[in-house]
Amino acid sequence: MRRIGVGDQGRACAPPSVRPLKSVELFSGAGGLAMGLSQAGFHHEAVIERDRYACDTIRENQRWGVEPVVHWPLRELDVREVDYSTMTNNVDLLAGGPPCQPFSFGGKHRGSNDSRDMFPEVVRATRELAPRALLFENVRGLLRPTFAHYFRYILLQISFPEVVKRTNEAWSDHLRRLDDHRAHSGRDGLTYRATFADPDAADYGVPQRRRRVLIVGFRNDVAQDWAFPTATHSRDALLWEQLGTGEYWERHEIARRDRPPTVARPMRRDVVQARLIPPTTKLWATVRDAISDLPDPDLERCKPGVLNHQFQPGARSYPGHTGSHLDELAKALKAGDHGVPGGENMLTFPDGRVRYFTVRESARLQTFPDEYRFHGSWTETMRQLGNAVPVALARVVVASIRKQLQPADKVEQVI
Repeated sequence: MRRIGVGDQGRACAPPSVRPLKSVELFSGAGGLAMGLSQAGFHHEAVIERDRYACDTIRENQRWGVEPVVHWPLRELDVREVDYSTMTNNVDLLAGGPPCQPFSFGGKHRGSNDSRDMFPEVVRATRELAPRALLFENVRGLLRPTFAHYFRYILLQISFPEVVKRTNEAWSDHLRRLDDHRAHSGRDGLTYRATFADPDAADYGVPQRRRRVLIVGFRNDVAQDWAFPTATHSRDALLWEQLGTGEYWERHEIARRDRPPTVARPMRRDVVQARLIPPTTKLWATVRDAISDLPDPDLERCKPGVLNHQFQPGARSYPGHTGSHLDELAKALKAGDHGVPGGENMLTFPDGRVRYFTVRESARLQTFPDEYRFHGSWTETMRQLGNAVPVALARVVVASIRKQLQPADKVEQVI
């Protein structure tokens, strides 16, 4: 059965006639953001990641000739060890997802006091590469009131990367200098206009409720009329097909008596809206949309031809540890403590049974292509997927950045 809202995302790469723009990616992980950059027409000058399991995943796909991964110049090293002078000039886009643990809701919330805070390295790379555009991803915890001043500090550092933090200078003192520079020095030197948003990946065709902070910046010599892409998918459209026309159930050949009660009992206002107001967007993609054509891993545990689709025992549900329902969007996948996935990484069937998503199912929820291979143990591969940027979301945002960087008469449609 054809998957809706997932299979149509991110398969086409930029046409050969379009000159690929140059990108450098930091903290690449398993390659979700890197894949989105490639599919939007960027050519990687460097893909940098220090985690050996994530690097093994990229190398595994290179060995099997998976496009465009085979062409990624992977560098397995800590970003603090990177010598940017060895890289090509004229980088168009610097991208990456700095470690989220200092700001995550599930972490210790140490922020700038956490040794894993890599935003200072993001600023160094910006200063030394002077790319035309920037794209950085992190968790929504960064927007909490606790980190309000530090987040403003991050944005100001990105905006004025040449105002360097002095040795032993407290970040709060550096923040005051940055504020003073913005007020009195205008746009002297290397400067960027930085903005941010926390879009839900579901609104762009990803079958998962996944909100993340995206920071986008353009160098001051680039036109500044850019805005985050408009949402293409919606809950209203899903409700319209589930509760209004019933087309969703017909498409999946689900009898009325078998429709999950958790979906059949939304608020009355939503029922009325779904029945009376035809949506103008595509429908949110559900778990069933994403994985229904895969074999049941509990019945066919090693089916040939399906990569990374092995059954993992041990799933159980309890308060605060519940799975995702088939006919709803998946909860945001998480890496979990020490790589052990939590309840968000489970599938809940209409009869109440639960099991863990397989690696392949999780990859589909993150919109990785089926030919993409994940290397490592189950816990390590799930950690990679829990930390990944959904490929489809990355591709949409990066494609809009590309349009801003290239003259309109030279850009061909890649979405």
